[in-house]
Amino acid sequence: MDNNHQEVNTEELQILSNFDENSPVFMMNYLQYKDQVSETGKSGKETYKAYMEAATPFFMKVAATIVFKGKPMATIIGDKGAQLWDEVLIVKYANKNEFFKLLQMKEYPRALRAAALSKSKLIFCK
Repeated sequence: MDNNHQEVNTEELQILSNFDENSPVFMMNYLQYKDQVSETGKSGKETYKAYMEAATPFFMKVAATIVFKGKPMATIIGDKGAQLWDEVLIVKYANKNEFFKLLQMKEYPRALRAAALSKSKLIFCK
């Protein structure tokens, strides 16, 4: 696995695979942008915006909706010394099968997402 956490953790993916297929699935994206994307000279934030524009048609092909997008502001409970990352994005999928459809789409702009981020976590929530 690379150091900026872009690769799918297949062991953890098994938890999602075993989840009820009739229940909605929420994916929390915890994101830290690169200061600058070396290939383009653009900021990670600009590149992530381009990724979202490119990814939106794919979300529309599956039953997925962005239900929250925001900037972490303060750690109210937890490690007060930990640096907060740049953004939280929560995507609701109708069920696990819709998420798996998205993972299988070859044209999905994964490389653009990876180029934008210095670190990321994709956390399955129910």
